[in-house]
Amino acid sequence: MFDNKEGQAVPQVIFHTRQGDAWVDVTTDELFANKTVVLFSLPGAFTPTCSSSHLPRYNELASVFAEYGVDDILCVSVNDTFVMNAWKEDQEAENIRFIPDGNGEFTKGMGMLVDKEDLGFGPRSWRYSMLVKNGIVEKMFIEPQEPGDPFKVSDADTMLNHIAPEHKMQESIALFTKPGCPFCAKAKEMLKSKGLAFEEVVLGKDATTTSLRAISGRTTVPQVFVGGKHIGGSEELETYLG
Repeated sequence: MFDNKEGQAVPQVIFHTRQGDAWVDVTTDELFANKTVVLFSLPGAFTPTCSSSHLPRYNELASVFAEYGVDDILCVSVNDTFVMNAWKEDQEAENIRFIPDGNGEFTKGMGMLVDKEDLGFGPRSWRYSMLVKNGIVEKMFIEPQEPGDPFKVSDADTMLNHIAPEHKMQESIALFTKPGCPFCAKAKEMLKSKGLAFEEVVLGKDATTTSLRAISGRTTVPQVFVGGKHIGGSEELETYLG
């Protein structure tokens, strides 16, 4: 069983990071002192669950966490700084601070270091999340000790529900656009004016016209989807928003 560290201080560690062309050492105090921090830790950069679910949702909900007093969201993995920097760029996760625990010191101090030699990984972190206030762990969500890589309680929605159980979650919004489209710009401004977060899918960069036709039956942009429902173009969006 993993020990729950609630009520205890986080380990004092120096993280060796690469920022631009320079090595920059970052201490535990710099990350946690006098701050409210959400940290989630995972087995490895570029791995399936980490890239498809764990990281993206924290990045998506970063502004909501900030509304409820969270100063920073940290992603920790037993990977070196070059791998973590490359993963951040690949994921376009600008709302998350990536922390390379290359030697596993922080993870070991948290009691979360596990052996994944069977996968060729070596020592890695068990998946967990925690809320830390001024360096003291207030709440931990530790994945159950089951075979494989369980992902049941360390997700962003579980953490947000702990911090703000009264929060009503906005339905996810996707907006298909293309560069230079004035109607796309209008749709984006309408969503922003309502304070609605959305993900922009740019044709030619993130998707193709074929993909748009396959899921919407249309080839014109913008096309807006809310909570899995196809709303339509900018005029339909205006009607929908009232």
